Amino acid sequence: MPTVLSGRALAVTATATALLATALTAHAATAETAATTAAITDKVLVIGIDGTVLDRVKAANAPHLQGLMAQGLTAKSTLYANPMAATSSGPGWSTIATGVWPDKHGVKDNTFTGKNYTAHPDFLTRIENAKPSLNTYAAADWEPITSTDAGGPIFSAKVDKRLSLKGDRDGYGTEDPKIAAAASAELRDQNPDAAFVYFGQVDGAGHSYGAASQQYLDAIGRVDAMAGQLLTAVQNRPTYAQENWKILVTTDHGHTDAGGHGGSTIQERGTFVIAKGAGIPAGSVRTDVKLVDVAATALAQVGVDPGSAIDGIPLNAPDDNDPFDTLRPNLQGRVDETGIPAGVKGFTHTPPAGWAVDNSKMGTGGVTEWAGWAFATDEFWSQAQRDQWRELNVRSRDVFAVADSDEWDDKSHTGSYDSTLITPKWAVTGGTTKNLTFQTHYHHEAGQTAQVLVSYNGGTPTVVKSYTADAVARSESLALQVPAGATDVQIRFRYAGTNNWYWTVDNVKLG
Repeated sequence: MPTVLSGRALAVTATATALLATALTAHAATAETAATTAAITDKVLVIGIDGTVLDRVKAANAPHLQGLMAQGLTAKSTLYANPMAATSSGPGWSTIATGVWPDKHGVKDNTFTGKNYTAHPDFLTRIENAKPSLNTYAAADWEPITSTDAGGPIFSAKVDKRLSLKGDRDGYGTEDPKIAAAASAELRDQNPDAAFVYFGQVDGAGHSYGAASQQYLDAIGRVDAMAGQLLTAVQNRPTYAQENWKILVTTDHGHTDAGGHGGSTIQERGTFVIAKGAGIPAGSVRTDVKLVDVAATALAQVGVDPGSAIDGIPLNAPDDNDPFDTLRPNLQGRVDETGIPAGVKGFTHTPPAGWAVDNSKMGTGGVTEWAGWAFATDEFWSQAQRDQWRELNVRSRDVFAVADSDEWDDKSHTGSYDSTLITPKWAVTGGTTKNLTFQTHYHHEAGQTAQVLVSYNGGTPTVVKSYTADAVARSESLALQVPAGATDVQIRFRYAGTNNWYWTVDNVKLG
């Protein structure tokens, strides 16, 4: 006999069926979303434009590059100078590719003498070593980047596909369009996970006509159109909707207004990074980005972690909260240093919250900017006096602390230079070991002293490190043995001398 359901039972059954259908639909949607999320592939494109000045990019007819700036990050920075390396293409592109400074990769000029790519390979080679299943691509019309001619290649033979053309670099860049066409086809129709594409004609225009010329702006405009080809090729990929692209644009050095580079002027040392991608705020501007960060960012984008093997930091890395950098809004322009351009705001004597400067032993007078420990930017400090190794302070970022007895002595004074930078009191536990880390750049001469001192619970400071020789652009790590019963520690950086050299410290951490 067939079962007869009541109206209420039918209603309950119908409701249950509807709920089941809704649950199945929700599950299917969740599964589809998860599948879509899982299918997203991270990719990176680095566009290198030789010898390009950021301010001229802003002034040129360059809608694609300016569009990337509006949609992402613009970061202006400065390079080294001799004796670390010349502001030329060999060291510049080696720094970009390897993510380490010239004191590691060994390239000081365009002869490539001393190169050490075996220990410090390019980022595409690092990707191949870590994840050989990923596809890598490099294209350039300056031979050392991708071929064995003239001291190269910067990008090794481990890269899956390399295109190398010989560019004339005469300001017209006859090979750049061929690079753009070939790279666009590769980006659109093939499957590169990480790519580097180089254009050389802006540098050619700089040499022929100068960075202040209309021809230089025209060259930027032409390269901008070719960069646009690459961007369009990426967007026209059949799988673009399932991909997460990070686009980086950078240069190897700047140019003087009259044309030329290789020296230590701020124009020749000028570089930049433009970046667009997930996690990069539109229209953002940063002052703590360095050229070595290009390789670090490219590696991070495809999931390769080189650890401490490179000097760069990925753009998406958490802010290290360096207290010196908080001083940038308070920086002021020159007072006595008339060689520094009047518009450059780059120093202050006011320390960050919790820090202090003890000038009780300082002489009086001297150059105002350097009367005791100051806080400054590279753009400001390095222009106080060129070619005395100030340009080599590459491992400091944004604002750093500087004690400069050499510059202080350039104006009449009484007494000598003796100033101490003091950290806040940091909590510690007795019987443990703490690591004091910081970036430092110390230029030594007999007659000056530079000491790191430590005090616990307000006790007498004791010396844990003395510098008696140059310590150029170094990362320091000092192990501190915390005595039993100690609950706090305070660090002092004391520098003394007169008409000697200088000492900088940055990013001081206790970990």
